Amino acid sequence: MTKSATTDKPNPTPGSVVRCRQRHWVVLPSDNPDLIRLRPLSGDEEQTRGVYRPLLGELENIEPAEFPLPTAEAVQDHTAARLLMDAARLSLRSGAGPFRCLGRLSLRPRPYQLVPLLMALRLETARLLIADDVGIGKTIEAGLIARELLDRAEVKRLAVLCPPRLCDQWQRELREKFHIDAVVVRSGTVSKLERSLPSGDHHVFGYYRHIIVSLDYAKSDRRRASFLAHCPDLVIVDEAHTCAIRSNAPQTTGSSGGSQQQRHQLVEQVAAKSDRHLILLTATPHSGIETSFLSLVGLINPQFEQLDLDNLSESDRAQLAKHFVQRRRADVQQWLGDETPFPQRDSLEESYRLSQEYRQLFDKVYEFARGLVVDHQNQDIGTAQQRGRYWSALAIIRCVMSSPAAAVATLTRKASQIADSEEVAEELDEELAAAYTDDPTEREQVIDATPKVVVDRAQRSYKETDKRKLREFAKTAQQLQGKKDAKLQKAIALVKNLLDDEFTPIIWCRYVATANYVTSALAEQLEKKKRDSARVIGITGELSEDEREARLEELLKYRRRVLVATDCLSEGLNLQEHFTAVIHYDLPWNPNRLEQREGRVDRYGQVAPTVKCVLLYGQDNPVDGAVLDVLLRKAKNIHKALGIAVPVPMDNEAVSEALFQSLFERASSAQQLSLLDLLEDGDSPVTEVRRRWDHAVQREQHNRTRFAQRTIKPEEVKRELQESDAVLGSQQEVERFTREALERLNASLVKKNKAWYLPHVLWVLEPVLGNQPRSLSFESPAPEGVEPVGRNHPLVEGLARHLLEEALKNPREAVAARCGVTVTDAVSYPVVVLLVRSRYLLQPYRREEQLLAEECLTLGFSGPPSNPQWLSVEQARELLETAEPTEDLPLAQKQARIERLLGRLEELSSHLDAWANDRAQALKDSHRRVRTMTKEGAVKVMPQLPMDILGICQFVPE
Repeated sequence: MTKSATTDKPNPTPGSVVRCRQRHWVVLPSDNPDLIRLRPLSGDEEQTRGVYRPLLGELENIEPAEFPLPTAEAVQDHTAARLLMDAARLSLRSGAGPFRCLGRLSLRPRPYQLVPLLMALRLETARLLIADDVGIGKTIEAGLIARELLDRAEVKRLAVLCPPRLCDQWQRELREKFHIDAVVVRSGTVSKLERSLPSGDHHVFGYYRHIIVSLDYAKSDRRRASFLAHCPDLVIVDEAHTCAIRSNAPQTTGSSGGSQQQRHQLVEQVAAKSDRHLILLTATPHSGIETSFLSLVGLINPQFEQLDLDNLSESDRAQLAKHFVQRRRADVQQWLGDETPFPQRDSLEESYRLSQEYRQLFDKVYEFARGLVVDHQNQDIGTAQQRGRYWSALAIIRCVMSSPAAAVATLTRKASQIADSEEVAEELDEELAAAYTDDPTEREQVIDATPKVVVDRAQRSYKETDKRKLREFAKTAQQLQGKKDAKLQKAIALVKNLLDDEFTPIIWCRYVATANYVTSALAEQLEKKKRDSARVIGITGELSEDEREARLEELLKYRRRVLVATDCLSEGLNLQEHFTAVIHYDLPWNPNRLEQREGRVDRYGQVAPTVKCVLLYGQDNPVDGAVLDVLLRKAKNIHKALGIAVPVPMDNEAVSEALFQSLFERASSAQQLSLLDLLEDGDSPVTEVRRRWDHAVQREQHNRTRFAQRTIKPEEVKRELQESDAVLGSQQEVERFTREALERLNASLVKKNKAWYLPHVLWVLEPVLGNQPRSLSFESPAPEGVEPVGRNHPLVEGLARHLLEEALKNPREAVAARCGVTVTDAVSYPVVVLLVRSRYLLQPYRREEQLLAEECLTLGFSGPPSNPQWLSVEQARELLETAEPTEDLPLAQKQARIERLLGRLEELSSHLDAWANDRAQALKDSHRRVRTMTKEGAVKVMPQLPMDILGICQFVPE
């Protein structure tokens, strides 16, 4: 401890031990020069306190102190001594290794998930596009980077920009897995947040340390400048493909193309600050269109936007590889000897035949729609009206194909009231029309309302006979609901079979009306059964975010359950823990949407070995057949061959237009439709789609080779993980500690199936666990209803803190022992193992702030303390972990042995200091090794002497 340069008041050094308020503390670094931060010796950060420096000597006193040595009275058996070691290691939060974040995680990351973290650490400013396949864990990879940069004090604040439906999920993931508390800023939450601001000049974007912001909320003209003015120094953009530039999209403000342009401009302005860290996440980095992909990588580095992807130089490829990572499941399923249990996807097709009445309706609707598109008598109308008729035709066909309910909802408006007036409505927004009719994945928000607006607007140019036909279609559709709807009846049978086979299905529908219709029919069939009933709940875009979450939580209370959803849930949400099957009630007209739907359940964390994905189609429905043959089956085959989805290299509306324009032009009636002729015609638009898609597949295969992740070697990740496990404790050690600690505290775990059951919660753990029994698993992913337990789970954290505090305060009564004597055949001569805790101050290159790092070591020696023969750290740890007692000594003999050792500890002082200095050099080398490509690799590591001697254990031969 030193004196302050300006006063005579004590100035304790970070990392030193002091005494204050009748208690021992460790001094922590502080950003505020007037505040001294103190943490208990046990390492419990929740009990960190602050001492106001100007009050020292008046109301507060701080004195230098030493870590208290153990006493011979604390001697117990071998298990109690080992418990102390595990408790001390599992209490560490500010690890000394190059991955500081691992001490604060509530999950055990897969080795492959550390690759983006290493890539980020090797950049002066972390700028990455993480484009791993659906379900690999991009959220975890981004969270690791955020937690690491925060723990290194390289960033102070974090912002996540994401679609509004993902805000709550991001908040939950950051809090539960990474101990990062963030507030959600979107239209539904901002008023409450603003009311919580203190008086003064504060803004919601700048006051809160970590924020999760809806992309569409931040991009608006009214809010963009404020967000940019208060933008944090680390920004994560989820679903980043919604921020790419679409080369042929109109950029009017009211269009989705214009909205996408606004999102791109926002992120572009965020990236304009060259020292701001930026992480972009997407499973679909490009829609197959090169300009869109280049606009994304251009956000990482503007020079990348000028790249020619087909003619990259080796230098360009190497530079891009530093910032871009994209891996398939096959690339990571077996990595570093660690197997990631991805489920197998069982893709099935199930067909139905339209009832006679429904077939007649479809034929009439097709002929009507075809007439709207190819009727030469309407050539006198303007181009805008012709386009309006095209989208109206497509909308009518899609709704009638979807369900009678969707047809009724779209067509029952009173046609006579729809402007025979002279008013001229605004010109049709084709982007918006496509959003109602197709399945675009570039839009941030899915439109799942029926396309009334598209049909209504087109009716301005309809004849009265056409409007009358629409009313007739609606009346006919009304009568086809229920038993005459073969599609619905087939879906009910499929759901019943899946439930009987112990699957929990999601039924994906295109429109709200269809989802509500299917939900009602399934509920009537399944919820009224006396035996084997199932709960059915529908979730659509007409519900608020809070209502969707509440409905999902209600559904998860039931073991047998069915979720009916529109695509408002198909992007980003994690549903793999609760559902194991997918039925596409409405075939998506975009292969990307197909992958997004199935990716909600087919992803890492799914414990079922197989997920079923069912395409439901009309066997005699030619439009279903066209979508299936031209798009979906090809997409499935590509995914099966490559292990990834390859988007069609055209805008979604262009693909659907090519498909349906060809169908309309080639047949005057639905009975004459022939896909065979369509696909064999070398000049048809559909053939051009497939030709360009095949070229995209070939290019993707080539790109996979060119952009393979070569900047990070597996052995680099392996070495850092092994070193971190040695300091922080592995998952196997977490399980051993938890079971042994609970057993010693008379609260044993009971094995039940594939989980452990905790029937009673200890009173000391009730503040963090509550008092309810629970099922636990030490493996991840865990079965549904079972909590995965990692080193930072409240159970482990609470046990470690309790055992360590009791060992330091009440050694005679503590469950974990600071001293032990073990008679064992694991040694042939006496060996002493010291459990020590060492603290280091880290001084990063060219930075003033210091970081405190800690580690626990087992140091073993034989011979006298005056001339110790040291074991390696690994040998000492293995001895303490694996040695088995073969007999016991009387308590008095144990205490006498420990007393003699304690009396000679002073002789080890210089040796322990040497150990600390050697470890400091090793840590310095480790940090440099991880950040070899940046100046940040130069870290000054200063050991804080002396080491804390937590425990001492002697091993004696038989």
